[in-house]
Amino acid sequence: MALTSAEDLSRVYTLLRDALRQDEATRKPAEATLAACEGRPGFCSCLLEIIGAKDLEHQSDARWLASVYFKNSINRYWRTRRDSPGISDAEKPHLRSRLLDLLREENNQVAVQLALLISKIARFDYPREWPELFPTLLQKLQIPDVLATQRIYLVLNQTLKELSTKRLAADQRNFAEVTAQYFEYTWHHWCTDTQVILQGLQSLVSDPQSLIIVSDQDQVFQLTCERWMLCLKVLRRMLIHGFQNDAKSVQEVGPVKDVCPPFLQAVQELLKYRTALKHGQVLHAFVDKACLKLMKIFVEVQSTHPYSFSNRVVLPSVLEFCYIQITEVKEDNVPFEPFLIKCMIFVQSVIQCGAYRPNKTGRVVGQSTTTMEETKANLARQAEEIVMSLLNKQRLVVLCEILVRRYFVLTPADLEEWAQDPELFHHEQDLVQYKEKIRPCAESLYLSLFECHRELLAPVVVGILKQASEACPAVAGADVQITPALLLKETAYNAVGAAYYDLHDYIDFKSWWEGALVHEMSNLHPNGRILSRRIAWLLGKWVNKIKGELRKPVYSALIILLGHGDLAVQLAACHSLQNLIDDVHFYEEEFLEYVPTCLGLLIQFMQNAQEFDSKLQIFNLVSLIIDRLGGKIVPCVDKILAFLPQVWQDSEGQSLLQIQVMLALSRLLVALGPRSSICYDILFPILQCSTDVNQPDELNMLEDGMQLWETTLRNAAVMVPPLMNLFPHLVAVMERNFDHLQAAMNIIQSYILLGGANFVRSNASGVVKIFDVVVGNVKEKGMLYTLPVIDSLIQCFPVDAPPLLEGILQKLFVMVASGRDDADLVKASAGAVLARVFVQNNAFFAQFTSQPSLFLALQQSGMVVSDQIPLFLFFDAWLDKVDSLTSMLKRKLCALALCILLTVSQPQVLDRLEQILSVCTSVLHETAEENNASASSYDYSSVEDGSMGSVESEESRKRQVISADPIVKVPLAPFLKEKLQTCAQVHGNAAFNMTMAKLHPTLLDQLQKLMQS
Repeated sequence: MALTSAEDLSRVYTLLRDALRQDEATRKPAEATLAACEGRPGFCSCLLEIIGAKDLEHQSDARWLASVYFKNSINRYWRTRRDSPGISDAEKPHLRSRLLDLLREENNQVAVQLALLISKIARFDYPREWPELFPTLLQKLQIPDVLATQRIYLVLNQTLKELSTKRLAADQRNFAEVTAQYFEYTWHHWCTDTQVILQGLQSLVSDPQSLIIVSDQDQVFQLTCERWMLCLKVLRRMLIHGFQNDAKSVQEVGPVKDVCPPFLQAVQELLKYRTALKHGQVLHAFVDKACLKLMKIFVEVQSTHPYSFSNRVVLPSVLEFCYIQITEVKEDNVPFEPFLIKCMIFVQSVIQCGAYRPNKTGRVVGQSTTTMEETKANLARQAEEIVMSLLNKQRLVVLCEILVRRYFVLTPADLEEWAQDPELFHHEQDLVQYKEKIRPCAESLYLSLFECHRELLAPVVVGILKQASEACPAVAGADVQITPALLLKETAYNAVGAAYYDLHDYIDFKSWWEGALVHEMSNLHPNGRILSRRIAWLLGKWVNKIKGELRKPVYSALIILLGHGDLAVQLAACHSLQNLIDDVHFYEEEFLEYVPTCLGLLIQFMQNAQEFDSKLQIFNLVSLIIDRLGGKIVPCVDKILAFLPQVWQDSEGQSLLQIQVMLALSRLLVALGPRSSICYDILFPILQCSTDVNQPDELNMLEDGMQLWETTLRNAAVMVPPLMNLFPHLVAVMERNFDHLQAAMNIIQSYILLGGANFVRSNASGVVKIFDVVVGNVKEKGMLYTLPVIDSLIQCFPVDAPPLLEGILQKLFVMVASGRDDADLVKASAGAVLARVFVQNNAFFAQFTSQPSLFLALQQSGMVVSDQIPLFLFFDAWLDKVDSLTSMLKRKLCALALCILLTVSQPQVLDRLEQILSVCTSVLHETAEENNASASSYDYSSVEDGSMGSVESEESRKRQVISADPIVKVPLAPFLKEKLQTCAQVHGNAAFNMTMAKLHPTLLDQLQKLMQS
């Protein structure tokens, strides 16, 4: 029912008022009713009337909520939906027209929502359904009303923001057309407002008494400032999205050179007035925001249109300005850090700009026209010349020195933060984005400089290190005072560590270690933590220099720091130890003597750490030590096992840490091998939890739980009841989805090998259920994971398994015999499973192929069975795919099955004699070449995981199964000879000899030679 009457309007307004009430009993029903009305025709019209009602201007909350519901309705119902009539095509023109009439909205919150409303509709309807949108906005901009124009630019900014995200070529052309209509007018408006604002700021500086009046009461001036900012945002969007990237088109974007110089002039003027304004006042915040926005535009325009930006009236002046801002000393000694960050980002963007690096390409001889690549190379050379002239060697050295000496230094605020919360301080230094804080940004720019000017800057940094070391010499056990010299030394170490790759050949690390670093690390004075933490961090950077005899003293020093009283120092030592142990030059023998002490300190550290990231970092190191030491970790197993339960318990709800516990436990199981049962007390509760599909964190933990389960089975010496009782979890996992199919098949394989007949008796129904769910419902890769496991089950239990798997075998039979689109390798492998049943349980196979249910299944698959014998349907289809098999064991199985087929008392056998003998002869050739190979050379399965590595206990079980496999033990040549004799007896010598005489002479000759040999 449509909402169209005045009564409906009143009812909606009442619901909006009720939805704003604090009383939940009133608010909840009102919200539910409004939500139910969203899809009804006329609802948006009612909301729009409430938004625009003049007599409700004092009820701004209700009008704002109406605009929010309107916006939500557009998101859900503006486009046609099958399940709801939504907003009709007849209602939409009224809504679009009415919205444009409400642009001069005085309430800021409602005005923002109206702008969002128009932008959402424009995304759907412009230009096809709403071509008049931008012409109407442009017409309304002619009104000399500051509030109206400010609101129109608000709408324009939001709409352009929405349209700029559309990436189709037609949408980008539409955006370019809007840019062509609006750019000049917006630019003119911005320039006019800039003059008004600068004049207003000038009057404030000359007459400070007027500051409060202007900033707090002059609404026109505030609206002008807001309009100026919106114009700037609109210009930015049009510059970035309204013109094609000139790095691709190589066409100059003219407006770049027109607007950037005035932008630069504006930011220079605003910075002058910034110091005169009191911090915390409205205009001070506006000036800060304006300066940052202008610098952001420089960064984005240079990145989007590098060639246009490299114009001689743009790039030199902006780059010079940023260089001065970074290097000059501020008069008030209070840097405008966010602005400096933008300047550093700009300089880094220019230095790293690929468009400013000319490609060394030649020109085709005789070519008269200039290619696009040549044009790019010419533009790149011009830009490179500008950059090199401004950032010459002298300036690069100065910039590098200032970055290190001024911006790398720890500030009093940093030291205070460190003292209050060492863990948080450490993680912020590691994780903060370089665009967020001044020091990481300076470090990023510093590395960019090194990337391009290593030979020039490396001696500079070495010089800073030498100067800092002389000013603050290393004295073991001396009192440490926090002095500028100490902080400069920490800064120099930071610079050397950050640029370790480029300084590799400039520093004798061994001499540095022995002469200074080792003594400074051993200083236990509280202020010694400053250098201790930085040196610990430094060692993690210079890992490739820590080799041979230097390893042990570094291990010792870092492990001592693990017991340091400062958590930030401990975390730095932990991180560097991880890098050293994870290094290619790590040798277990060198580290063994430190393992007990290291693990003890890490366990104690884990108990003291509070932050999740700290615990994760510590436990990662424990897990890595277990992994790298392998079996040599055994003497410390008791200590680790005593530690793990508490970590698991404390990490409840923190899946990342629980995953690390499972990984460490998995590595411990591999290290222990058959002795892994000592872990079972902690292992089984973890497996029970992590493999339960109903536990809350199943999405994060199940994969790792499955891998741990697989590792447990591979390393188990005997089957134990808790492990047997865990199998129903696997059934639940596979009934849910096939995401963990490979791990599930490996687990079943391991259960078969470890549990034997007891496992099959206890979990037969679960195994069958899993295979029934998988077979026929997964793609090629999934089938190739599954079929070897079915084959293994039949091989181990040739009498008991086939009746259990009758339904699955029927699926495989239909898959091979029918014309389904399964891959040849899948059909061949499925046929090999059936062939094993035929060889090892011929009586069951005969009964299986005579079942009426099999005939029915074949007919349902589309096959015309009539009086054909299923046995020959299967073998005829399978023989065409046998060549897809590459496993020698499976090919021999194929040959043995065909040998047995010769003894079937059906005349059709002789019709297929040549094809059967052709396959058998081919396999005989292959087995003759492999006669010297051991039984283990046969593939146990055609799909081998290998991801968990070779595990002795399971490998021995596999070898036992393979050695007992009749397919391996039966010699093919005598077996074929015997079955040929039986075939002659069954079918009569005359018929047999007649068929043999028809064989191809070459095939007959090869067969006779192989049989004789």
